[in-house]
Amino acid sequence: MKIDEFRPIAEKLFAEIRALSFDGVGISRDSYGDKESATADYLSAFAEENGLQTWRDRAANLRIGFPDTPADSPVIWCGSHIDSVPQGGNFDGLAGVTAGLLCLLAQQRSGRRSPLPLQVIGLRGEESAWFGKAYMGSSALLGKLDAEDLALRRRGNGETLGEAMQRVGADIDAIREQQRLFDPQKVRAFLELHIEQGPVMEARKLPVAVVSGIRGNIRHGRMQCLGEAGHSGTIPRWLRRDAVFAVSDLIMRLDGHWSDLLERGTDLVVTVGMLSTDAAEHAASRIPGQVTFSFEARSKSLDTLEAFYQLMRAECAAITRERQVRFEFDRRILSSPATMDTALSDLLLKVCASQNIPCELIPSGAGHDSAMFANAGIPSTMLFVRNQHGSHNPEEAMDLDDFMLGAAALDQAIHEIR
Repeated sequence: MKIDEFRPIAEKLFAEIRALSFDGVGISRDSYGDKESATADYLSAFAEENGLQTWRDRAANLRIGFPDTPADSPVIWCGSHIDSVPQGGNFDGLAGVTAGLLCLLAQQRSGRRSPLPLQVIGLRGEESAWFGKAYMGSSALLGKLDAEDLALRRRGNGETLGEAMQRVGADIDAIREQQRLFDPQKVRAFLELHIEQGPVMEARKLPVAVVSGIRGNIRHGRMQCLGEAGHSGTIPRWLRRDAVFAVSDLIMRLDGHWSDLLERGTDLVVTVGMLSTDAAEHAASRIPGQVTFSFEARSKSLDTLEAFYQLMRAECAAITRERQVRFEFDRRILSSPATMDTALSDLLLKVCASQNIPCELIPSGAGHDSAMFANAGIPSTMLFVRNQHGSHNPEEAMDLDDFMLGAAALDQAIHEIR
């Protein structure tokens, strides 16, 4: 059977999972929360109704495969994450799990199995929006969550990551001991289909693209600048300890450094995604004594990330002296960049060419679980599907025609991996 025959199933899955995870504005599949669990349960029930086997691994990720796959057999993993950001879109992550499930169904109904058994993985906790850390499900599998990670608290209810993972059935003792929860040698390849989360493919009129590498990031989810509050009319500039002007000064200095680095050809993006004074005390006539903000830098180069981070800290020190404020930092979180497996990426490019699908090799500015597996030595690659209106918002607009082209390319590639 050709995978395009499964288009009605894809439509059904996307529509019904959207309905169960709609929050009134967008999609909120909370990491280790009710909506993410409901999505995993829905996918599990659908797969079992169609004769597939499902289980939760020791990190509570969803796994789907054939019942007769030997336990010690090398396998191909195909999938993505099932959580979303708050008020996000329906296709971020879910498209990759759905594509893998279609590939399994195509093998089952045609009777034509891939040389290496295929397993679909629906990873939990990829988004950093809920606990301040990304790649939680894949990190747990790889023994990469430490005590500080497990102590991170969820936005909203304050539950720790460790408590949340234990509640959904993860082997929290093994995770706390940083055990690897699977044998990486048994996973011959990890393939992830994902929507592009920027405008490049739409601008280039590419329905699909193969990912060359994934930017890493370095961030603080919560930084504070502490100055001194005062009356806006009575304190002259030279006596002020204004936290807003200090943070504004920092941001503009960082923007200047960023611009200089871009002129030299350095790969870098810098973002201050959260910035606020205290709503309980701020006023038009009050000099702000406290500002809370975030910092993030992304690059394909770990050296660039570290150098820019140290530059940021140096500017904080300089502004501390000049404006008589101080900066406080929460835990620094680093996600390393990753390069995709050349042989697998070349295979996807070849498959797209054989199916007359317009395709190019592009980097990923956003992070993905593929980076974790690639950096752990598992051959990994990604296939992007064009998506309008960006991502991490309710307006994600992946065209189902593009998705089915991506699923078809994925299906053929899986049959060619030995």
